[in-house]
Amino acid sequence: QVQLVESGGGLVQPGGSLRLSCAASGSIFSIGAMGWYRQVPGKQRELVVVMTAGRSTNYADSVKDRFTISRDNAKNTVYLHMNSLKPAATAVYSCYVRAFNPYWGQGTQVPVSS
Repeated sequence: QVQLVESGGGLVQPGGSLRLSCAASGSIFSIGAMGWYRQVPGKQRELVVVMTAGRSTNYADSVKDRFTISRDNAKNTVYLHMNSLKPAATAVYSCYVRAFNPYWGQGTQVPVSS
Protein backbone atom coordinates (compact mmCIF):
# COMPACT_ATOMS: atom_id res chain seq x y z
CA GLN A 1 0.00 0.00 0.00
CA VAL A 2 1.05 3.53 -0.75
CA GLN A 3 -0.31 6.59 1.00
CA LEU A 4 -0.26 9.97 -0.74
CA VAL A 5 -0.58 13.38 0.89
CA GLU A 6 -1.01 16.40 -1.34
CA SER A 7 -0.50 20.04 -0.49
CA GLY A 8 -0.23 23.41 -2.17
CA GLY A 9 -3.68 23.89 -3.66
CA GLY A 10 -5.72 27.03 -3.29
CA LEU A 11 -7.18 30.02 -5.06
CA VAL A 12 -4.95 31.63 -7.67
CA GLN A 13 -5.58 34.48 -10.07
CA PRO A 14 -5.42 33.99 -13.84
CA GLY A 15 -1.84 34.26 -15.00
CA GLY A 16 -0.56 33.25 -11.59
CA SER A 17 1.56 30.33 -10.48
CA LEU A 18 1.17 27.54 -7.99
CA ARG A 19 3.17 24.53 -6.87
CA LEU A 20 1.54 21.31 -5.76
CA SER A 21 3.38 18.71 -3.72
CA CYS A 22 2.63 15.07 -3.09
CA ALA A 23 4.50 13.01 -0.54
CA ALA A 24 4.35 9.23 -0.72
CA SER A 25 4.74 6.81 2.15
CA GLY A 26 4.22 3.12 2.72
CA SER A 27 5.47 0.66 0.10
CA ILE A 28 7.58 3.30 -1.57
CA PHE A 29 10.18 0.80 -2.76
CA SER A 30 7.72 -0.30 -5.42
CA ILE A 31 7.01 3.16 -6.81
CA GLY A 32 7.59 3.61 -10.51
CA ALA A 33 5.71 6.33 -12.30
CA MET A 34 4.45 9.42 -10.47
CA GLY A 35 2.26 12.17 -11.77
CA TRP A 36 -0.86 14.25 -11.60
CA TYR A 37 -4.42 13.98 -12.81
CA ARG A 38 -7.25 16.49 -12.51
CA GLN A 39 -11.01 16.38 -12.52
CA VAL A 40 -13.77 18.89 -13.01
CA PRO A 41 -17.26 18.09 -11.65
CA GLY A 42 -19.28 16.24 -14.24
CA LYS A 43 -16.24 15.25 -16.29
CA GLN A 44 -13.86 12.33 -16.31
CA ARG A 45 -10.53 12.51 -14.57
CA GLU A 46 -7.85 13.47 -17.07
CA LEU A 47 -4.12 13.12 -17.19
CA VAL A 48 -2.08 16.24 -16.53
CA VAL A 49 1.38 14.73 -16.56
CA VAL A 50 3.15 11.52 -15.64
CA MET A 51 6.86 10.96 -15.07
CA THR A 52 8.29 7.45 -15.23
CA ALA A 53 10.99 6.16 -12.91
CA GLY A 54 13.39 6.85 -15.76
CA ARG A 55 12.27 10.51 -15.83
CA SER A 56 10.41 10.31 -19.13
CA THR A 57 7.38 12.58 -19.13
CA ASN A 58 4.01 12.67 -20.81
CA TYR A 59 2.15 15.99 -20.62
CA ALA A 60 -1.38 16.78 -21.66
CA ASP A 61 -1.28 19.10 -24.67
CA SER A 62 -3.27 21.71 -22.75
CA VAL A 63 -0.51 22.17 -20.14
CA LYS A 64 2.68 21.76 -22.16
CA ASP A 65 5.14 24.65 -21.73
CA ARG A 66 3.23 25.97 -18.71
CA PHE A 67 3.28 23.07 -16.24
CA THR A 68 6.39 21.21 -15.12
CA ILE A 69 6.64 18.01 -13.13
CA SER A 70 9.58 17.18 -10.92
CA ARG A 71 10.25 14.45 -8.40
CA ASP A 72 12.60 14.05 -5.48
CA ASN A 73 13.15 10.35 -4.98
CA ALA A 74 15.04 10.95 -1.73
CA LYS A 75 11.89 12.56 -0.30
CA ASN A 76 9.47 10.33 -2.19
CA THR A 77 7.80 13.50 -3.36
CA VAL A 78 6.47 14.66 -6.70
CA TYR A 79 5.78 18.28 -7.56
CA LEU A 80 3.67 20.06 -10.13
CA HIS A 81 4.77 23.56 -11.00
CA MET A 82 1.96 25.44 -12.71
CA ASN A 83 2.57 28.74 -14.45
CA SER A 84 0.38 31.10 -16.47
CA LEU A 85 -2.70 29.52 -15.01
CA LYS A 86 -5.96 29.91 -16.87
CA PRO A 87 -9.50 29.65 -15.52
CA ALA A 88 -9.86 26.44 -17.57
CA ALA A 89 -7.27 24.86 -15.28
CA THR A 90 -9.72 25.02 -12.38
CA ALA A 91 -10.07 21.47 -11.08
CA VAL A 92 -9.31 19.09 -8.28
CA TYR A 93 -5.75 17.89 -8.80
CA SER A 94 -4.83 14.43 -7.61
CA CYS A 95 -1.43 12.90 -7.21
CA TYR A 96 -0.87 9.57 -8.96
CA VAL A 97 1.62 6.84 -8.21
CA ARG A 98 2.17 3.50 -9.87
CA ALA A 99 3.44 0.92 -7.42
CA PHE A 100 2.41 -2.44 -8.84
CA ASN A 101 -1.08 -0.94 -8.56
CA PRO A 102 -2.24 2.61 -9.28
CA TYR A 103 -2.85 4.94 -6.36
CA TRP A 104 -4.41 8.40 -6.27
CA GLY A 105 -4.33 11.01 -3.56
CA GLN A 106 -7.46 12.55 -2.12
CA GLY A 107 -7.07 15.61 -4.32
CA THR A 108 -6.48 19.29 -3.76
CA GLN A 109 -8.63 22.04 -5.19
CA VAL A 110 -7.15 24.62 -7.50
CA PRO A 111 -9.61 27.37 -8.39
CA VAL A 112 -8.26 29.86 -10.93
CA SER A 113 -10.32 32.99 -10.68
CA SER A 114 -10.05 36.72 -10.22
